[in-house]
Formats: sequence, C-alpha cells, structure tokens
Amino acid sequence: MDNSPEILKPEILKAARRTRPRVGHIQFLNCMPLYWGLARTGSLLDFELTKDTPEKLSEQLVGGDLDIGPITLVEFLKAADDLVAFPNLAVGCDGPVMSCVIVSQVPLDQLDGRRVALGSTSRTSVRLAQLLLAERFGVRPDYYTCPPDLGLMMQDAEAAVLIGDAALRANLHDAPRLGLQVHDLGALWKEWTGLPFVFAVWAARKEYVEREPLITRKVHEAFLASRDLSLEEVAKVSEQAARWEVFDEKVLEEYFTTLDFRFGPAQLEGVTEFARRVGPTTGFPADVRVELLTS
Repeated sequence: MDNSPEILKPEILKAARRTRPRVGHIQFLNCMPLYWGLARTGSLLDFELTKDTPEKLSEQLVGGDLDIGPITLVEFLKAADDLVAFPNLAVGCDGPVMSCVIVSQVPLDQLDGRRVALGSTSRTSVRLAQLLLAERFGVRPDYYTCPPDLGLMMQDAEAAVLIGDAALRANLHDAPRLGLQVHDLGALWKEWTGLPFVFAVWAARKEYVEREPLITRKVHEAFLASRDLSLEEVAKVSEQAARWEVFDEKVLEEYFTTLDFRFGPAQLEGVTEFARRVGPTTGFPADVRVELLTS
C-alpha cells in the first residue's frame, strides 16, 4: 500500500525550493509514531528537520525559527493568535498516558506544604500537575525545579513530576523498585473531567500558512500518513525502537497504542476545559480560540 502523500511532486516543489519547510521533531519516544513513517514514505527528505526538547521547539516555533512543528499546549495557547493548529494530529491521551506522572512517597492529599520536585520545564505537564493537586486533592506543595533523576529527586522531595522518557522509566522501572506510588496525570485528568488531555499539538505559523498554503497542507498530510502507517505497523516500530531503548518491544507497543494522536472534537473539548481552568493564571484567556488548518 502506498501511503505517500506525494509531497515531492515537481509542480508543488518548484515554487517551494526557496522555502523548504523548517519542521520541528521532539526527541521523545511519544513522537516516534508521528515521524517513523516519514522515512518510509520519503517525505522526510522534504523537511529541514530540527530535533530538540518540547520546550526548545516551542520557543523556536513561537520565535519564528521554525515554520511548522510540535508545540506544548500551554505555549500554543499563549501564542494562539500567531499559530494555526493541524487538525487530527497531537500527542495526548484519553485516560492513562504512562509518560506524564507524579511519583510520590505519600498519598497526594498529604502533599500540602511539602516539597515537590519538577523534573521538567514543560509548562503543560507542570501546570496540569499543579491544577490536579490544588483543585482535585486540595493541596499546595512547595515546588522547585531540578534535573529528572528520580533517585536524587526523592532525596529532597516527597514527590516528583516527570514527563517523557524519564517518566516512562520512573513509571515502569524506578518507582516500583523504590517502592514509590505512581500517579498517571492523564488518568487523573480523565477521572476528574471525563475528557481527553492534549499535551502537544502540531502547528504552523500563520505567516507561513499564508505564504505557503499548499506546502503547509502537504506537510500536514505527510504527518497524518506517517502516523497512520506507524500505527498499522506498530509492532515493527516497537521492535526497531527497542534496539536502542531500555524498554522492550512489548512495553513500547503498549505505550504507542496507549497514546492518543488525534486532535478532534473530543480533544478540543479537553483543551477548552483546561484553558477555562488555568488560562487566566497561566498567560492566555480562559476562552482562547484555537484556529485549525482548513483543507
């Protein structure tokens, strides 16, 4: 089956050679299914790819150093006037997420006034953790930021917030070994609101969409094709990833199929609810408008 979005058609690229899209790539396992298929379809050759952390890529997209890329939800909502989100493409969950967690030595409702280490500067995961602890569990801990090393974090804190690959390691390996409680942020949000949660979206700068509308849509199609191909062949993706990771292929397949890569009406409802709850204290309006790329 040919899943290629045909982004390499000469008539499309002729006018775009001077504006080859500068596209971001998050170096976390949770984004592997969105990129794995790009090499298979050949679309990867059409991007000027920049690999970095979610925070750095968000800064580059907002600052204009990238044309298209992933951006954490909080940073997207803060810059929503300048960005257009790709529909049906995100990193989120509809229940457990496995890689955004609070690891704790005590029950969460006992963390009031106690030290909680933040192992990431990702505003979205941190803000979600703070929201859940404050409004669901009624506690206001003493937060501080530090490197995402669970053993060191637990020397100075009663709990730690971790995201990405570090969270996955803590969730599956380190916390059970150390006898610590693991609380999945996605599951906590779902239980509380009944809604999916979106951690990052893919977006393009509005000025780039206006200048290169066809290329923008072809990049969107390329990512959708990559995502669909990767999920169809998720066992192969997991097998290849397991060669270089501390997780075996069965764990990775479970992880890749637990994540929710959609960005449809239900996910938008989750974004709306999150914005309503945290917007005024986080730097964007409670009723912030999310503009989606149109076909």
